[in-house]
Amino acid sequence: MLSMTKNVLANLLHKSSTRLYPFEVREHFEGYRGRLDINIDECVFCGSCMLKCPSQCITVDKKAGTWECQVMSCVFCGVCVDICPKKCLSMSKEHRSVATERQTMHYQGVVKAKKTEEAAS
Repeated sequence: MLSMTKNVLANLLHKSSTRLYPFEVREHFEGYRGRLDINIDECVFCGSCMLKCPSQCITVDKKAGTWECQVMSCVFCGVCVDICPKKCLSMSKEHRSVATERQTMHYQGVVKAKKTEEAAS
């Protein structure tokens, strides 16, 4: 019992080791990957992100010009961001919002014509 008294007094007299979240928010670490963002206007719907995604949560339809991501399946590894040839995918340093049901990020874009088709016109 007396051996614990030293630890109890030390803990009472020193600064707390925890933060009072959400009142005290810690800055993000370097390289933090919080939320997946896409600039759909720059996307060429090549499907590279869909093919390289380890959790297979991305679906790209070039004909329809759609890009979808199942947020609950995404592991936020950043492989899609690294592989994107147009660099239209990015990871922001914001937390994704808490969800009580499955969410899908759905974006509709315009498929750009190839330069060879434009030159022929």
